[in-house]
Formats: sequence, structure tokens, C-alpha cells
Amino acid sequence: MFKTLFLSFLLASTCLAKVAPEKAANTVILTEAGAKNLKIETVEAEEQDFEETVLALGRIEPIPSRRAVVSSRISGRVTELHASLGDLVKTGADVAKLESRQPGNPPPSVVLKTPRGGLVTESQARLGEPVEPDKPLLEITDLEEVYAVARVPEHFAGKMKPGATAHIRVAALPDEKFEGKLLRFATAAHRESGTIDAIFQLPNPGLTLRPGMRAEFSVVLSRREGVLSIPRTAIQGDPTDRYVYVVDYELPNAFVKTPIQAGSSNDRFIEITEGIFPGDKIVTQGAYSLAFAGKGSVSLKEALDAAHGHEHNEDGSEKAAGKGGSGDSHDHGDHEGGPSSMLTRFSLAANVLLLTLLGVITMRRGKATALANKDLAGND
Repeated sequence: MFKTLFLSFLLASTCLAKVAPEKAANTVILTEAGAKNLKIETVEAEEQDFEETVLALGRIEPIPSRRAVVSSRISGRVTELHASLGDLVKTGADVAKLESRQPGNPPPSVVLKTPRGGLVTESQARLGEPVEPDKPLLEITDLEEVYAVARVPEHFAGKMKPGATAHIRVAALPDEKFEGKLLRFATAAHRESGTIDAIFQLPNPGLTLRPGMRAEFSVVLSRREGVLSIPRTAIQGDPTDRYVYVVDYELPNAFVKTPIQAGSSNDRFIEITEGIFPGDKIVTQGAYSLAFAGKGSVSLKEALDAAHGHEHNEDGSEKAAGKGGSGDSHDHGDHEGGPSSMLTRFSLAANVLLLTLLGVITMRRGKATALANKDLAGND
């Protein structure tokens, strides 16, 4: 029993000695001002619904049924013009006045009204210009809803059903995010590019989306529940050596470089299969800067001294009493090996509990064996 106890404590001490130096070497510690200058932002890693997406490019287009023109039924010339390119007009508004070519003093005139409200997207009218019935003067487009047309690779089209969602980013509006619903596909594919147009309907109440704007689509193909994922901005390194910075739970403004294994990714998140746990705080904004910060502006010794109120060695281990510093006696022996005292305490507590249970079981087995031997002797 005592041999087992000794070996267990030896194993626990060896494991802690191996882990702590590695963590210390990968910890970046900043001053409070340094963390503010890097604009550090964090997010808590959590299990959530994860979307499998496909990327596509396209443009914003007007909805044909929401377009109208203003034209004249008679020949004449423009004498008044109340709307020009880019103006917003209401349904039935007076936009132009024409003077007829019929004789008279004054000649007969006619007022042109808008058949629907919207934005004047084309104008062919100028004061004094002759007008014919076959020539439209103004084009008016209602942009409260628009089409976002994505060129999707043909082999993905079969996985997309009407009603599928697309997260849409528009180059001209980088700070805004849009979501559209798939209505239908175009009647024919593009032979040269091997793509087919997927038409998404997109609300546009602020009229910020205009025809012709370039758009980037992340079309959702499927969803999985309970996937540990974090924002893509947190991932650093190249595909063969990816890592994130995890906020240290004990030292302020300390961030631990932690290797991870990544799974699937979409336009916003990346799946994490190994390296971090739910509840870990991960650096998002400022992670790239941390990669070039070295070990930071504060040493491990200084951070531990401030956090624990007593001196430590340069490697983060405890200073023995009487060997420099105040030599105060305190119960912080579990800090040795770096800033992992909480993990150390938990590990030691677990070992003590397991060894206690092992001792109890061993003692009970010994008593049971003795009683059994006594019964056998009595029967003989």
C-alpha cells in the first residue's frame, strides 16, 4: 500500500514538472496598458450549432417586377421636370410636364405621374427635349427588396434547397451583414465557369443595397449541433501548426499559446477538435499581435509575485524559506513549476482522494481475508 502511495505521488509530481515549464514558455504576460493598446478582446469557447457552408461570389440585382418607367402617350416636349437621377419618389407623384405638339394658344399640356414609388435609377428627360411615345423618360425601381444573385458551383447546387439561408457580405458595406433566402436557380448554367445562378431574396429597408454591388455569399448547406467552435479571427499560425491564445485563469493580462486541431470551418467559425475546452476564454481581436509579442512586457516571476504576494524564482517556482526574499512560511507549495497552482491543487486533491480510497479498499480486503481464513480454521 505504501509503495503504491509513493509511486502515485512520484508520478503526479513528474507530470506536473513536465507540463508547467511548457506552459510558462508559451505564456505572454502584458501590463494593463499593453493589453489596452493591443485592444485585446476575448470570447468564451462553447458548443453551438455549426453551419457547413459553401462560398460563392455574385452581385445585387433589382427585382424585375419592382421596376417601372414613366412615358408619354403623346408627342411633345418637356417643359417641367420634378425628378432626376437618384431621387426618391412616391406613387402618383408629378414628375414631369409635357407640352403637346397640337396647335393651340397655349398648346395643350399633360402632367406625367409615377406608376409606383421608388428610386429614380435611369433618366432620359431634359428640359425642352422632344418626347415620343416610344421613349421612356424615367425608370423607377423599388429597392425595399432586392435579389442577391450568387454564382454557385454546379456540384453544390444539388445540396441547396429553396429556403436555404445565405450569409451575405457586400464589399461596399463592410460593416453590415445581410441574410437572404434562396428562391430559385436560373434556367441555365454558365458553361464556361461551371456555375449556376442562385437567386436569393434580400430585404433592403434602408435602401443601402444598390444594383450592381459585388457580394460574397456563404450558403448554408447543413447544420450540426453541439460543435465546439470559435471565431476564425482567433486562429493563428499556418495550417500545419495552428494555435490560439487562451486567457490564463490566475494571472491578469496573461495569455497562453495553446496548440489546437481544427476541423471544418465556415465564413465565421472554425470547429475545434482538440486543444481547448468549453468555457476557455479565447483571444479574438489582438491575437495576431500577441504572436509577435514574445513573452510580453512582464516576466513570469513579476506576475506571480504580484498575484501571490511573495517572491518566486525566475522560472516561476517557489523560493524556499531563508533563500532570498522574505522567506515567509506559507502554504503555496503547489505553485512550483509555473502559474498552474489551481491545476496543481486539483491534481493533488484527486490523487489524495484516490489513494485514500485505495487504502480503504486494501484494508477491507485484508480484514475479509483474515475472517475467511479464521472460518476455514474453525471448520477444520
